[in-house]
Amino acid sequence: MEPNETKLDNARQMKKYLLGVIIIVAGFLLLLSNIGFLPFELKNIIFSWQMLLIGIGVISLFSSESRTPGTILILIGGIFLFPRLIETLGIDIRFDVWHLFWPLILIGIGGLILTKRLPRNAWKRPQRLVNNQTMNDGYIQEENIFSGGKQRVMHQVFRGGHINCIFGGSEVDLTQSTLGEGVNELEINTIFGGVTLIVPSDWRIQLKMTSIMGGFADKRSYVKENPDTSRILIIKGSTIFGGGEIKSY
Repeated sequence: MEPNETKLDNARQMKKYLLGVIIIVAGFLLLLSNIGFLPFELKNIIFSWQMLLIGIGVISLFSSESRTPGTILILIGGIFLFPRLIETLGIDIRFDVWHLFWPLILIGIGGLILTKRLPRNAWKRPQRLVNNQTMNDGYIQEENIFSGGKQRVMHQVFRGGHINCIFGGSEVDLTQSTLGEGVNELEINTIFGGVTLIVPSDWRIQLKMTSIMGGFADKRSYVKENPDTSRILIIKGSTIFGGGEIKSY
């Protein structure tokens, strides 16, 4: 098994393990609530959309090569959960959550920038061609934070990879590429950002995206039937206050 395939398999196993643990814990907490051992106020905090964001962030943090999306999700969930915790504890602190949101988001992103090694000019990526030398064995690695990127993959067997967009966007043209044999996985995470994939009309694509206040859709106007059913691209990940689309010429 190739190193990249091993990493993808390990990520899938870790994600499956964490998801199972979270579901079991949620089941026990729900059981305690139903038999009266869990206070109503605490139940409203545990089973809330803020905790859902934090849970997705934890799974993303430990099951993905990039920790940026998971960190941002946990930060957003924590910001909106903090006032409810203060209210539950009976502490009289009056403030608007939006007064905390943007400052803490900026602080968190700044911390990620300082603690992460990035290649030169990583924040400003002009449109470029990607050839066999700049891709890693058919796997794409794209990160845009407060920026946008455009690239065209030329004459390459595409096998998947990672695209993360935080307050930014990415457009990837794969129309000159060939989909690798078997199952190929592309993980996309967008937070206040978007991704556009331009693919051949005959690619078989399966979406496994989690969307919160956003969406990801296959908007190809025409999908050509491909007799080769052994090649498939699975697109997974999350869109939080963002989105993405798949197009073809």
